[in-house]
Amino acid sequence: MPKISEQVRALPFSGIRKFFDVANEVPGVISLGVGEPDYLTPWSAREAAIYNLEHGRTVYSSNAGLPELRKEISKYLERSFGLSYDPADQILVTVGASEGIDLAMRALIDPGDEVLVHEPCYVSYKPCVALAGGVPVPIATKAGSDFRLTPEELLAAITPKTRALILSYPNNPTGAVMRAPDLAKLADILRDRDIAVVSDEIYAELTYSGRHVSIASFPGMAEKTVVLNGFSKASAMTGWRLGYAAGPKDIVSAMLKVHQYTIMCAPTTSQYAGIEALRSCGGAVAAMREDYDARRRVVLNGFREIGLPAFEPLGAFYIFPSLSATGLSSEEFSNRLLFESKVAVVPGTAFGGSGEGFIRCSYAYSIDSLKAALERIGDFARKLPNRCE
Repeated sequence: MPKISEQVRALPFSGIRKFFDVANEVPGVISLGVGEPDYLTPWSAREAAIYNLEHGRTVYSSNAGLPELRKEISKYLERSFGLSYDPADQILVTVGASEGIDLAMRALIDPGDEVLVHEPCYVSYKPCVALAGGVPVPIATKAGSDFRLTPEELLAAITPKTRALILSYPNNPTGAVMRAPDLAKLADILRDRDIAVVSDEIYAELTYSGRHVSIASFPGMAEKTVVLNGFSKASAMTGWRLGYAAGPKDIVSAMLKVHQYTIMCAPTTSQYAGIEALRSCGGAVAAMREDYDARRRVVLNGFREIGLPAFEPLGAFYIFPSLSATGLSSEEFSNRLLFESKVAVVPGTAFGGSGEGFIRCSYAYSIDSLKAALERIGDFARKLPNRCE
């Protein structure tokens, strides 16, 4: 029997997908588990893909991505966030933002290097660090600080081996955001240190109180920051697998080198759709954001009425309610809720140890589904020995 790599053997399967697979086997489940928009990709983007398919534009693109798409990405980042990148050598089109995480880790770190990862966090970060030979160093953020990474927490985690920080705001799973003053304090710490920043900004369009601010926009930070973004969330293009990285020329070049050998290029048809999405789908994105905002208020009020307190999520499309009133762990609550009340949520521990005592619920679902799920969760919670009031 062929031997499996010890490094791969040690990796856990995704806590999100593991729970989602179990939920799929339970009939009648209402799922709040997967972070996938319930919208169709805007028609003009789909139409652009169809048009280019009909005209036979199905060959490889350049490794870095179609020049037209990189130009549109450059324009978008400039007008939306004040970030300036040369599309010729500072932007790389990837297979989703997730590939960008992997490429950045492999381009930036050597075996034994430490990478700071604030938790709770997206499930791919720490495994990508480990697969690149690095050592993920979790930093626990707290509900009392609205799950924002504080300067004190960052300073306490930095060692001589620290090579990079993965920053993820708006945050999955908590819905937390970082304001400009918060980011400015982190920039002051990082600016003169030999620490790269990988800033996952896939939810940048989904903020509900003010516009998103990128850490790369602060003086001295663009030179050391890789910004990751993509089309999956804001443009409802999850299955198209289209993302991008923007950053310093030398880092993007190193990422491109790995991308050339492992992926070659992102799907060409998806890239044509991405061009159209950036050119003409801003109105559709704004409409989706407004709808998510309405859903956000429904779930926030709903959990508070149930007696599962949650801080107000100001970004992404997740809420992270506390289970402190129930006396149950994240895993126990989620499993019992699934099998006894047929609602699927994700245990907070899927996003790191600091997620214990919480669950993640996506509100990228219809209002009717959300209300039905909240009713079931309320009935379940009120039957527990430590009743939620």
